[in-house]
Amino acid sequence: MVRDDAFLIREPSLSSFLSSFSEQERRLQANNREYNTMFGYPNNTIKTSKYSFLNFLPLNLFEQFQRLANAYFLILLCLQLIPQISSLAWYSTVLPLIVVLSITGVKDAIDDLKRHQNDNQVNNRPVLLLVNGKVEKDKWMNVQVGDIIKLENNHPVTADVLLLSSSEPYSLTYIETAELDGETNLKVKQAISVTSNMEDNLELLSAFDGKVKCEPPNNKLDKFTGILTYKGNKYLLDHDKLLLRGCTIRNTDWCYGLVIYTGPDTKLMQNSGKSTFKRTHIDHLMNVLVIWIFLFLASMCFVLAIGHGIWEYKKGYYFQTFLPWEEYVSSSFVSAILIFWSYFIILNTVVPISLYVSVEIIRLGNSYYINWDREMFYAPRNTPAQARITTLNEELGQVEYVFSDKTGTLTQNIMIFNRCSINGKFYGTVYDENGETVKISEKTEKVDFSYNKLADPKFSFYDKTLVEAVKKGDHWVHLFFLSLSLCHTVMSEERVEGELVYQAQSPDEGALVTAARNFGFVFRSRTSETIMMVEMGKTKVYELLAILDFNNVRKRMSVIVRTPENRVMLFCKGADTILCQLLHPSCRTLRDITMEHLDEFASEGLRTLMVAYRELDDAVFQDWSKKHSEACLSLENREDKLSNVYEEIEKDLMLLGATAIEDKLQDGVPETIITLNKARIKVWVLTGDKQETAVNIAYSSNIFSEEMDGVFIVEGRDDKTVHKELRAARNQMKPESLLETDPVNTSLTMKPKKPFRIPEEEPSGSYGLVINGCSLAYALEGNLELELLRTACMCKGVICCRMTPLQKAQVVNLVKKYKKVVTLAIGDGANDVGMIKAAHVGVGISGQEGMQAMLSSDFTFSQFHYLQRLLLVHGRWSYNRMCKFLSYFFYKNFAFTLVHFWYAFFSGFSAQTVYDNWFITFYNLVYTSLPVLGLSLFDQDVNETWSLRFPELYEPGQDNFYFNKKEFVKCLMHGIYSSLVLFFVPMETIYNSVRNDGTEISDYQSFSMMVQTSLLCVVTMQIALETTYWTLINHFFIWGSLGFYFFIIYFLYSDGLCLMFPNVFQFLGVARNTLNQPQVWLNVTLTVALCVLPVIGYQFLKPLFWPISVDKALSRIRECMKHPLPPPAQAKMKHIHYRRRSAYAFSHKQGFGALITSGKTMKFELPKKSSTSLKK
Repeated sequence: MVRDDAFLIREPSLSSFLSSFSEQERRLQANNREYNTMFGYPNNTIKTSKYSFLNFLPLNLFEQFQRLANAYFLILLCLQLIPQISSLAWYSTVLPLIVVLSITGVKDAIDDLKRHQNDNQVNNRPVLLLVNGKVEKDKWMNVQVGDIIKLENNHPVTADVLLLSSSEPYSLTYIETAELDGETNLKVKQAISVTSNMEDNLELLSAFDGKVKCEPPNNKLDKFTGILTYKGNKYLLDHDKLLLRGCTIRNTDWCYGLVIYTGPDTKLMQNSGKSTFKRTHIDHLMNVLVIWIFLFLASMCFVLAIGHGIWEYKKGYYFQTFLPWEEYVSSSFVSAILIFWSYFIILNTVVPISLYVSVEIIRLGNSYYINWDREMFYAPRNTPAQARITTLNEELGQVEYVFSDKTGTLTQNIMIFNRCSINGKFYGTVYDENGETVKISEKTEKVDFSYNKLADPKFSFYDKTLVEAVKKGDHWVHLFFLSLSLCHTVMSEERVEGELVYQAQSPDEGALVTAARNFGFVFRSRTSETIMMVEMGKTKVYELLAILDFNNVRKRMSVIVRTPENRVMLFCKGADTILCQLLHPSCRTLRDITMEHLDEFASEGLRTLMVAYRELDDAVFQDWSKKHSEACLSLENREDKLSNVYEEIEKDLMLLGATAIEDKLQDGVPETIITLNKARIKVWVLTGDKQETAVNIAYSSNIFSEEMDGVFIVEGRDDKTVHKELRAARNQMKPESLLETDPVNTSLTMKPKKPFRIPEEEPSGSYGLVINGCSLAYALEGNLELELLRTACMCKGVICCRMTPLQKAQVVNLVKKYKKVVTLAIGDGANDVGMIKAAHVGVGISGQEGMQAMLSSDFTFSQFHYLQRLLLVHGRWSYNRMCKFLSYFFYKNFAFTLVHFWYAFFSGFSAQTVYDNWFITFYNLVYTSLPVLGLSLFDQDVNETWSLRFPELYEPGQDNFYFNKKEFVKCLMHGIYSSLVLFFVPMETIYNSVRNDGTEISDYQSFSMMVQTSLLCVVTMQIALETTYWTLINHFFIWGSLGFYFFIIYFLYSDGLCLMFPNVFQFLGVARNTLNQPQVWLNVTLTVALCVLPVIGYQFLKPLFWPISVDKALSRIRECMKHPLPPPAQAKMKHIHYRRRSAYAFSHKQGFGALITSGKTMKFELPKKSSTSLKK
């Protein structure tokens, strides 16, 4: 055990240590809230919500008025309050504006209320708090800096706490850090000796008044420095003594800790990133278009005001007897200024406020489709997909980059013993009576392990020949499983007789020991000097002589044991690339056979290990043991000396075989990745896991493939090396990108002030990139970030491993900064929250790593393969529908509004409206609202099956092809053309025209009736042409709205209403007197034909003369629909010879070997401390 004085800080060390602190530092004292409150530290409350009761109204209104259209209507409302220029009532704008703001505000409030509820759920979790010498129950949110709390087994850690003592010998505490770094392997922490002696003595803990001085809150998960001052002595604190919020206590009955950081100051929350108000690219585009429309509106008003001034100067001045000027109008110039604002109000419908109401309704409806999708419902956990935010639906149809976590997102975080090779024989494949390979399924018969009472009932294996070999007593099979059951650092716990619980430092190692257990070689318990085994029902005790622990350089571990037969045996397992060099020459033939088996394992994406042994002469071992002891006691270069000593004994090994473990992917992950790649979506894996594991998963999930021209590995330890490696990769992919004449390099030399957008660069082949967190730290610096981005974006797949949560967010932000693309981040742990918040769209997997990612996400579901349905079906439909909606909405309002412009030239620019006031009121509210909502909620160009089978249909969204500035100009031109037809055709129709009875028809009200009827017929036919998926609802909305128009005008223009309210209803009998004339219907027919025929011609000719990729896909679908739909082909994984990728079954950190042999983990040496009972 380490001596107490090893933790003491002498004064010179203390002064140098304090000098490293910045001016800001945290000071606290245990059990002294009065002292700690002086510093204003926050309590343990967390907040992921945006609003509070007090700030909701101003903050929400501020966010809503960031939409220029809302600000535009506010200005319009102010203008309408001025009677001199107002030609419409003020309430015609204020009521719709209030409705829009209210609907959006209520929706935002409901969304934020859910966040408040989730926050409350976390903040009100129970915690055991030491108060006045008693352990009392309290809530998480009430914990403060300096409090001492009690944590129990399998409970999450409440805050960042300094470990004081635990139930385990030497105050060891085992933790799982899945929420922090995505790893489920066990890690160990140890309290400093001065506090470990307090154990669970509440008197000593309550009297503890140590003072801590440490670094201020930061986001570095693996670093912590501080000093504990207690009873005049000072003790150095480091990361190994700190339990972080987000960890879970494992294999430890209880522990006590001093709270250092709380709530927003915890390292978990420091890595969570800030909640931002996410807006879609279409929202940003609409803001730009509103500015364009505003300028277009102003220019129209300016032209009409000039026209009015000229008309008043030349004609109106002389007709004042009939058209008198108002008192405040002194000249034609003043009249023109007032008319400018009058037309500004009349023509405001080019951007009707109902646009935003409709957008919110459409988004809400498409969000419910996601919630209701049974194909995205995960029955085993009874969890549906959920759209937690309703403003990002169409963004799902434009994604180009997906950033995914690995553990729990791509994988199930379950390791399964799948195959093995023993003495040259292959085990794990099942054959039928004809010798054909049987595909494993739920119906496949499992091996019966009933002969083994200690077998794990959850373990499954299907090849019966291996069990038969075990039962027959095959020497090599027994030795193989004996090796697996002895060569490890797993901890065993048996609280109930026969029920073993293994705590492994890596899940791979746990899977191997569990496999050996089921086949009859049960690891039951260990001490620092012995390992107890149950071999085929017989209990045996092996003397543990040495553990030659794993590290990343050795890539292997060994144990040396003395068997009950007094033989000294060395068992070794490790990466095949390493062990092959350590084998005895006599194993050459067996090695070649095993290598073939390893290639087959690798072809299935399995994680492999080689297993070997060596029998040692007792004298040789004794001689080696002395050297080992000397190396252990060495004060200089201890690690190098130990490594050299290990190599002396780990040689001339006899090969036993190899293992293959499946890091079980979630269902459908490889097929999903293939589909996303076909849709031109790049997948980057951002993980905290080790490089070998991440690369292995990249191959098995089809992010990397063996057909690639190369995979670049960036692992430089300084900026120069990283820069060199990135440029070398880029030189291989696209050599011309390094030349000064390259367009990107030319643009960069000009040092643009605005953020420079890097275009897509095509490499000369298919490549992958692997970069670790250390190299990434340099690559993300200002002078290298563009090198990293350009290199990574040329690659088909990118794997970033050993990343911190902050680095994940930085990578996402880097792509957002320099690429004009939509990004999506998907993860399941708290370590993914930063990137989920940073991406344009955040998706949370409701997995096994807590709720933090889910609570911070925009969309949630349970399985990664649902992502393709979310994007290719719901996202694509939402984008297409929104684009159709916007194109049609702008068109119909341009056609509606611009008729006023042409009419002005025939009305003396008098700001008189063409239409009846009731038609103006109902046009967007009633007559055209339901058809466009029907289009936007139900339209499908192809169904979900074709959307998934033809991923290339997704590409138009990525290019924003269906609605952009160019399409908007087309809508404007189309609207101008239609408005010309709608005005001049009726004008010429009634000019000098008479009715059937000989009376004139050319009056204002009849003209207005003809124009508005023609307009509604035109826009109705237009939306009918836009609709590709007809339902009863569409028919009812489209034709029903047109029919309702005719019903309502007969009602509004009836004698009864007009006589009762003559000032409100002024079109007395116009409907029945106009619509019974044949020339009116000829006018309607001609108008519709002139407006619609060019559209039909354009839609027919466009795919013939200007085809895009989606047109070709749609033509193939139409061809396929003529024949019966074949069943979708299952994506087959190619079984080819992979380069061996041994993702060896160890943690990325130093193993537990030294800890085990030190005896600190052994509960028999120090009896487990009994926890003081909870006092009420």
